[in-house]
Amino acid sequence: MELTILQNIPRSGFFDSVFLFLSKIGTYGLVWLAAGIVLLFFKQTRRAGAGVLIGCVGVLLFGELLLKHVVTRVRPCEVDQTFRLLVERPTSSSFPSTHSAFAFAAATAIFMNHKKSGIAVFVAALLVSFSRLYLFLHYPTDVLAGAALGVIMGIAGVKIYDFARKKLQKAPQT
Repeated sequence: MELTILQNIPRSGFFDSVFLFLSKIGTYGLVWLAAGIVLLFFKQTRRAGAGVLIGCVGVLLFGELLLKHVVTRVRPCEVDQTFRLLVERPTSSSFPSTHSAFAFAAATAIFMNHKKSGIAVFVAALLVSFSRLYLFLHYPTDVLAGAALGVIMGIAGVKIYDFARKKLQKAPQT
C-alpha cells in the first residue's frame, strides 16, 4: 500500500528541482546544525540553538546509528528498481527518515523558544520530509517515524540544555 502511494505522487520537472533541492539541504542535518550554531551566538536564541544541536546529536545516535541498523528496512527504490531516481541510490536502510528527524528536531527546539519562527521551520520540515517521499527514498511510515523521533529529540534537547544550565548555575564558584 505504501509503495502504491509513492508511485502515484504526481511529478513534474519543476517539482523535481524543488524537492531535490529541499532533500539536499537536509542531508546529514547540516543545514539544521548550521542554524543551531548561528542561534548559539545570540543570547535571545541560545536556548533554541542548544536545543537544535543536542536534538540533532540525539537523531544521529538514535536514528542513524541505532534504529537504521536495528530495523534495516529496505527502501522503496530497492523494491521497485524501475522507478527513475533523481539521486544516487542510498545504501543505508529506510527506517526512520533521518532527514525528517533532523528537520523536526530543529523545528521543535526552535518552536519551544520562538513560536512564530518555529512554525516557519515546521513548514520547512514538512517540505523536507515530503521531498523524501517524492524522491522515492522513504515510505510514509519512515517519514512519520522520523518526524516523531525529531520532535522527541527536539524536546529532549531543550530539556537537557535547561537541566545543564540549572546545574551550572547552582555549581559553587571557585
